[in-house]
Amino acid sequence: MNDFSPISDVDKQQLMSQLCEQLDDAIFILDAEMRYMSVNAAYETMIGYSEDFLLGRPLGIYAAEFLSADERALLQDVSASLTHSGFYERDFSMATRYEHIIDCHMTYRKICIDDAVYYIGMIRDISTVVSNKKKLLHLMNFNQLTGLPNRKIFSSQTNELLMGSTQELVIVRLNIDRYRTIASYVGPDNVNKLIKAFVARIKDLDLDQLLSFSHFGGDDFGLSFQLNDANMIRSQLDSLMQTCEQPFLINGDDIYLQISIGISGYPKDGNQLTSLLNKAEKALHYVKQQGGNDVYWYSDNLDIELTDDLQLEAELREAINACQFIPYYQPKVVLETGEINGFEALVRWQHPTRGLLKPIDFIDAIIKHKLSFELFCQMSLQIAEQLSHWQAMGFIQHVCINADATEFSHPDFFSFINHLFTQHGLHPYQLHIEITESSLMNRHACVKKRLETLKELGIFLALDDFGTGYASLSYLQEYPFDFIKIDKSFISEIIDNHKQYAIVKAILDLGIALNMGVIAEGIETKKQRDFLVQMGCIYGQGYWFGRPAPADIATKMLIERFIIK
Repeated sequence: MNDFSPISDVDKQQLMSQLCEQLDDAIFILDAEMRYMSVNAAYETMIGYSEDFLLGRPLGIYAAEFLSADERALLQDVSASLTHSGFYERDFSMATRYEHIIDCHMTYRKICIDDAVYYIGMIRDISTVVSNKKKLLHLMNFNQLTGLPNRKIFSSQTNELLMGSTQELVIVRLNIDRYRTIASYVGPDNVNKLIKAFVARIKDLDLDQLLSFSHFGGDDFGLSFQLNDANMIRSQLDSLMQTCEQPFLINGDDIYLQISIGISGYPKDGNQLTSLLNKAEKALHYVKQQGGNDVYWYSDNLDIELTDDLQLEAELREAINACQFIPYYQPKVVLETGEINGFEALVRWQHPTRGLLKPIDFIDAIIKHKLSFELFCQMSLQIAEQLSHWQAMGFIQHVCINADATEFSHPDFFSFINHLFTQHGLHPYQLHIEITESSLMNRHACVKKRLETLKELGIFLALDDFGTGYASLSYLQEYPFDFIKIDKSFISEIIDNHKQYAIVKAILDLGIALNMGVIAEGIETKKQRDFLVQMGCIYGQGYWFGRPAPADIATKMLIERFIIK
């Protein structure tokens, strides 16, 4: 038989009393007039008053006339709810005896015993939870590095301005130019110091009519201004640009920043924030395309330019995938005999609707959209196949292909070159790579090493358009070139122009001194050819010997051993 016996009422009351005393939550009992009758130890600890002090006092501890308006309103709210429903629940902030503010969750219940009314209150300290929520909200709404509002808050604030303002507004998007390069140079900790210093400097400008300043992340910022005077806004933006003219001292180094700014205006450019931000970002993108370090106000013409640019990029990518780029071959000859000793491959785009396009129509876009390596590979594969075909016919030829210096930095460049030779059974000397001076102007530090690696493979290197850049002689000293190509601008009037003659003669002498071959470009007449032969120039190319032609015509030239006398 079960020995269970129910707990007595006395024991139950004692156990419940002890439980209330030991609970972490603060518990108190009020009479019908909402005066303290009993409190547990947790309540004493929480608010800083002893039970002896509280007994008989009203819930607010002091008479109503000594309470703040907020405290009186809260007590009235509690009283009304308990009278109506017998229950009240709410989160609130409460000051303790020592003026320490704690966040609480409180509940009140009305209990009637033998016609007597009591109110039981329970208060739980939720300060940690509230603090964590506040931290989470701050993480969600503010950039943790700079403390500035993030894009979400910027959008919310600006939307409110747009909805409630009859004033004109200006939306500004701002980027730091070359940010990734700078970040890589100074390292993650120092780039954070740089961003904080940059933000502090902008804040110190105390820009007039600045409504909001937000940090979207990294080097990306948004600002909004009230537009009372367009000239004043321009002055403010000039101040922003000028703030970077003085260096930032980071870890002992002077770091100079340049910034790009794109702008749209309300209501001129629209009345919806999404559209205004989009247009400011288009203006920013345009500035960066033009080299950065400038301010650009959005205009409708920009949409047309950007649309054309996006369409061209899409067409170029499709052209790469569909192998629409093909090599045209221009012969290089021994000037004295006219014998073909190689070809230069010049890219053409067999556009599906616009026909055959020359590089002037697309090469800048290829570089801009970072498709140079893909184009180089597509051209190289076709050239290698053609060289292999000529080799089978008994013609051991070489072909020059143009390359941008930045292509050598592609991680797959050398593996592609090696595979090209083995796949088609070619000798490295059958591939010459021509590099323009302009591509070396923005060279990376590793370009020299990569050119030397190409030389070790047995590939011949030529400096194209020699004399048109700013540091031609230094390039010859710095890089391991085998050939110098004299730009056609020095050949066009060589017979009658003494300066052109002197420049070409100096280049020919330089080639001999440096043990480099010299090739004259742009030869269009027999007189030019004869004149260059007399000067001692051995190799040349130009329309006089043959225009760039497709592979079948180039093959015909080889078969006929095309000779000009």
